Amino acid sequence: MSADLGARRWWAVGALVLASLVVGFDVTILSLALPVMADDLGANNVELQWFVTSYTLVFAAGMIPAGMLGDRYGRKKVLLGALVVFGAASLACAYATSPGTFIGARAVLGLGAALIMPTTLSLLPVMFSDDERPKAIGAVAGAAMLAYPLGPILGGYLLNHFWWGSVFLINVPVVILAFLAVSAWLPESKSKEAKRFDVGGLVFSSAGLAAMTYGVIQGGEKGWTDVTTLAPLLGGLLVLVVFVLWERRVGDPLVDLSLFRSARFTTGTLLGTVINFTMFGVLFTMPQYYQAILGTDALGSGFRLLPMVGGLLVGVSVAPRLAKAIGPRAAVGIGLALLAAGLFYGATTDTGSGTGLAAAWTAVYGIGLGFALPTVMDAALGALSEDSAGVGSGVNQSIRTLGGSFGAAILGSILNSGYRGRLELDGLPERAQDAAKESVFGGLAVARAATSSSLADSVSAAFVHGLDVVLAVSGGLGLLGVLIAAVWLPRRVGQGAAQNAESEHEAADAA
Repeated sequence: MSADLGARRWWAVGALVLASLVVGFDVTILSLALPVMADDLGANNVELQWFVTSYTLVFAAGMIPAGMLGDRYGRKKVLLGALVVFGAASLACAYATSPGTFIGARAVLGLGAALIMPTTLSLLPVMFSDDERPKAIGAVAGAAMLAYPLGPILGGYLLNHFWWGSVFLINVPVVILAFLAVSAWLPESKSKEAKRFDVGGLVFSSAGLAAMTYGVIQGGEKGWTDVTTLAPLLGGLLVLVVFVLWERRVGDPLVDLSLFRSARFTTGTLLGTVINFTMFGVLFTMPQYYQAILGTDALGSGFRLLPMVGGLLVGVSVAPRLAKAIGPRAAVGIGLALLAAGLFYGATTDTGSGTGLAAAWTAVYGIGLGFALPTVMDAALGALSEDSAGVGSGVNQSIRTLGGSFGAAILGSILNSGYRGRLELDGLPERAQDAAKESVFGGLAVARAATSSSLADSVSAAFVHGLDVVLAVSGGLGLLGVLIAAVWLPRRVGQGAAQNAESEHEAADAA
């Protein structure tokens, strides 16, 4: 198909970039609006948690079925429908008048996002050759990352000037532009032969991923030994085991499990999950650092993430040429080494460090991210056939998203443990101690109420210690990624069928 599209392919990438942006905006903006929404909608803590959870569960559960729909009925049709769903749900979120209405709208918004993401990724292997695909993946990945700082910047401005619903209304013009661009420039593609619906596969995969995701969310809230954490985690894992057994026996499986025999797909997906794990750690901890320790607001936090995005854009622009020159294995290894170096440098932060140190290490991290992420995504997506591009992209995205969720929850627990372990709260009333242990913001509020500069210093030092531990752990994961890439990632990808097969055997022998 790629040979017939010519320059139109790159206009189509612009449409996919817009689709990625609209999902990325929503991921970053809600947290800014939660305090205001709690007052306006009269939401309690449980309802506030479900404001986030309803979206996440549907998003996690829907990606593999969404990929199947694109393969079966046409990826362009599904993407257009997904944009309509996402835009309508954004309007419903903006004008919700009760917590229940908002939770329902957020669930529909998660469905729209689940339809958008795997469909967007599945089009890239279909539209581009092996040589051109890394550039297209870099553009889409760069757009998704660009949404992380732009979301808080736009959201902070809107919250300062308008009501909370405006942060959801900004999705609407982006959705309209994306819809028009997809309609005009994107070619239709789908599987050559329509398989029978694998109803069991749909049910088992969706239920298992939703349960695992809910368990991770509960782990971050209640702790990893709580029954409300262990039950969905173990139950979800059991359902996914049943899913694998079912797929091995059914005639037309939802997921062709032989896909995991490909070193390109499996290692690319695994490395993408490791990268997502570290990325969610950075995006979870650094806004807190900027706001609590450096005293910025949400808008200022967004601006201070721009060095990371600048590094990412540099890395993404260089990554295709680097991978072509030295091979994806070496390019990913260099990227992950830079990523780890930036994180270890960030782990030297103390209470006297300022924006300069943060800007330096996040820029290095961004460059490493730009080198590694598009290249590992290309390795995974390049292993997909045109018939299975949608489901394969859904599998890849589901695993990476679950890894990111684990990253946010586990690294959040590490941050809390490091923070609470260094707090000095002797002499404070029990209620004040409990408030200080909740978060760095609670600790600083207690210090202000007690007019105690020494307590404020203790809270700041304890949080920075927890931050350093999180960044050091994330850096260690980056080094683990270097090892995985060196052992299992094929040396060359996209150099012809014979060489690809040889690379696959090399990786299998190494394993």
